[in-house]
Amino acid sequence: MTTRTDWFLKQALELSVEERALLAEQLILSLDPQADADVELAWQEEVARRLREVDEGRARAEPWEAVRARLRKSIRARP
Repeated sequence: MTTRTDWFLKQALELSVEERALLAEQLILSLDPQADADVELAWQEEVARRLREVDEGRARAEPWEAVRARLRKSIRARP
């Protein structure tokens, strides 16, 4: 990384979690400003479908910490 990039990273890491998330979102959007409307709509529909499943009891939510621990264990078990 360049000195300038290092400076920006240091500044960004001092932001709150919410501010960093917003900054990350804006940086990612800047890489592909021509978002595909069909893809965006499909994601919105998928999120709505998943929320309905949780609300109706057909799916269950799991804490991120448990999912992360299971994934790490699975990765470590790979040859």
